Amino acid sequence: MLNAPAPPRLLLIEDDRRLAGVLQELLADEGYLVEWARDGQEGLHFGLARSYDAIVLDRRLPAIEGLDVLRRLRGRGVTTPALVLTARGTVADRVEGLDAGAEDYLTKPFDADELLARLRALRRRHLDRADLLSIGGRWLDVTTRQVRDRSGDVVALSDRECALLQTLATRPHQVFTRDDLRTLVFDAAENPGVVDTYVHYLRRKLGRPVIRTVRGLGYQIGSA
Repeated sequence: MLNAPAPPRLLLIEDDRRLAGVLQELLADEGYLVEWARDGQEGLHFGLARSYDAIVLDRRLPAIEGLDVLRRLRGRGVTTPALVLTARGTVADRVEGLDAGAEDYLTKPFDADELLARLRALRRRHLDRADLLSIGGRWLDVTTRQVRDRSGDVVALSDRECALLQTLATRPHQVFTRDDLRTLVFDAAENPGVVDTYVHYLRRKLGRPVIRTVRGLGYQIGSA
């Protein structure tokens, strides 16, 4: 039996402790698992090392400015949708934020219902774009759980095979540990060998190069 869908994970990068507390409570009530980064350096580290469904970040951050964090994430292939939440609200500020890679831009003070609605819309748009994922010369169709190549040949995947391949393909530059994948795709309480088992299943169906083993670290999407 498949597990219930995991709650969406959100990275909050905000140096104002009071505001961060308010946002954490608001977002948790909406069903998000929120991880709080207190400055730009910590936010960049979390954004590169872990997978999220959305990012909310301020611009005026200690250590690394918010838009610089976003530019660095985009430069490393992180496509997680991001909403900039800031007091800087001129047209030029908004344009700069969108050009840096943000999907949306909301100025402080903000309405809580509007923030939540914008995050829902942002995630819907991102999920729509994520229905087809490129894997070398093939495409993973998440909706139908099928992998197609350029000649039109189709390989059907199980729910778990598709979820594992989708997780790896969504973050092509990231190496996932077995514990990462067990938590994100399966269940942290399951036997640790479940990840290796499903990597084997995918390689058997799609060829060994589809998932690359990074010795001592874990797995990364390979080529098809």
